[in-house]
Amino acid sequence: MAALSNVEEPISPDVVGDLVEKPALVPSLFPHMPSTLYFSTANERVELLPAEQRKLLKWKITTVTPNVVKNTISRSHFKATKSDHDWLGCWGHHMKSPGFKAIREFQKLNHFPGSFQIGRKDRLWRNLSKMQARFGKREFGFFPRSFILPQDIKLLRKAWEDGGSKQKWIVKPPASARGIGIQVIHKWSQMPRKRPLLVQKYLHKPYLISGNKFDLRIYVYVTSYDPLRVYIFNDGLVRFASCKYSPSMKTLNNKFMHLTNYSVNKKNSEYQSNSDDKACQGNPWALKALWQYLGSQGINTTLIWDKIKDMVIKTIIASDPYVNSLVKMHVRSSYSCHELFGFDIMLDENLKPWVLEVNISPSLHSNTPLDVSIKGQMIRDLLNLAGFVLPLREDTAPSSSSASSSTNSLCGAVREKWRSDISTDEKVKRAFYLSQRFGDQDFCATILDVLTPDDVRVLAESEDELCRKGDFERVFPSHASSRYLRFFEQPRYLNILLNQWEQKYWLNRSRGINLLRDFCEKRVHLGNLADSVHHVSTDVCATILQYVLVSQRSDAEDEDSSDREVQSVTISLPDMSLLSTISLSPSPTSSSSLASDSLTSHDDL
Repeated sequence: MAALSNVEEPISPDVVGDLVEKPALVPSLFPHMPSTLYFSTANERVELLPAEQRKLLKWKITTVTPNVVKNTISRSHFKATKSDHDWLGCWGHHMKSPGFKAIREFQKLNHFPGSFQIGRKDRLWRNLSKMQARFGKREFGFFPRSFILPQDIKLLRKAWEDGGSKQKWIVKPPASARGIGIQVIHKWSQMPRKRPLLVQKYLHKPYLISGNKFDLRIYVYVTSYDPLRVYIFNDGLVRFASCKYSPSMKTLNNKFMHLTNYSVNKKNSEYQSNSDDKACQGNPWALKALWQYLGSQGINTTLIWDKIKDMVIKTIIASDPYVNSLVKMHVRSSYSCHELFGFDIMLDENLKPWVLEVNISPSLHSNTPLDVSIKGQMIRDLLNLAGFVLPLREDTAPSSSSASSSTNSLCGAVREKWRSDISTDEKVKRAFYLSQRFGDQDFCATILDVLTPDDVRVLAESEDELCRKGDFERVFPSHASSRYLRFFEQPRYLNILLNQWEQKYWLNRSRGINLLRDFCEKRVHLGNLADSVHHVSTDVCATILQYVLVSQRSDAEDEDSSDREVQSVTISLPDMSLLSTISLSPSPTSSSSLASDSLTSHDDL
């Protein structure tokens, strides 16, 4: 086992030898929930854990692990390992979905299976096109018209002929990076013979700064797909073409004019590097510097940023059915996957943002102080947001089987975090809310009336995560994200739960946190659920039946309609034997059960 690279980010001269010491573990907001490992800045020193715990700090280094990751984890005392069984984290290649089966419950890899559904150019446009066909251009009109060859050759030919002789198209290999194989063409004879290819309508009227074309690299981080939790980093890179833009057909071969990739433009003798994160000159700029520049021109940058966030959420949702299906099939624990995406976005002359492509392994090479400043903070915030948890020593052993019982509260919480199964009683509640087609918010809000142990665990985990966000902003779920639920191919219970939670507590988050603390103090959500199962089941069922009774009373004047509604509610329940102890008529038992259960039901939610 070797020590990691000791190449460090620059440390301010005035703090050398006087680093701020930080604890190695960040405590949870909630009792009986696990602490997470802390990742520091270059100006901080992380305290040493006890020797036994320190031995667990192993990181699997691959050929693609960037220095900015190596430097960040080394400050938290991780050591490199080549072993497959005992590492806690890995920043590596994407791999085929069956390979995820080898990842153990306490390990985290920086990819989800199936994320190439937006990470490959051809899959991205195919999936966004499906969304556009279903929901219209008003909601999904943020990507250029695209064709995948050879499948779409006839459609492309027709579009080409309909568009006239002055149109431009950009041709890209579907799985390339760094500008390799990209060209702009305007004649059919220029079409490459090599297949497959993605052919897109060229955005020939981009917004220019000082005559130069540019695009934005936006960093998007997904910590979970079920529930979906999406974060966007509040800084990024603005990458300029190194020659002034001209729409002339004669310039189409000039890659320094039409492409913004750093790997292309650094070869231009006129390329001017920028190292100042506040400067509005040279190449690249910081995203925050761009907002400041545009703001000085009287442009509403908040409106542009909101449109970008909207595009990001919708694009991630387009990958949801594929990723969730493969996670369930190949991943032991949802804890084990997280992913950083690099969105490439261009502004047109009207300042409308367009998604050009999505990278599942965005470049983290830090070639300048500006790169180090932005990517260094982003990776540090990302790793804190990821929530790495220390396992028990015996859990990392090669022959480790199913976890044995333990009275250690950290152990219990960690194993609870990794578990993917839920009780039959919780399945009753989930099935009910997923099978109803009630569009009104009042009905959706009843999901908070009774919280199951797993509800509490997920909500607590989400609140903990949000407190570690650093300079990331969570864009889904949010208080305004319920409008996006209709874009999911199938509804997901935990998405409904978190969206309702956000609507209720976004203006008074401390109230929601205190409520969850109360539940966690009583340890309803931890491994030993046997004592609470019947109590929770009774409350969940009573709440469901209360809703049925209210529906019956409100529709009493329409007997036929009432019968149909009760039937639809009844058949939605997967196992009516679970309701055998509950009377279908109002009873003191049902009512008092709801009112008296201070652990899982609450009137003030």
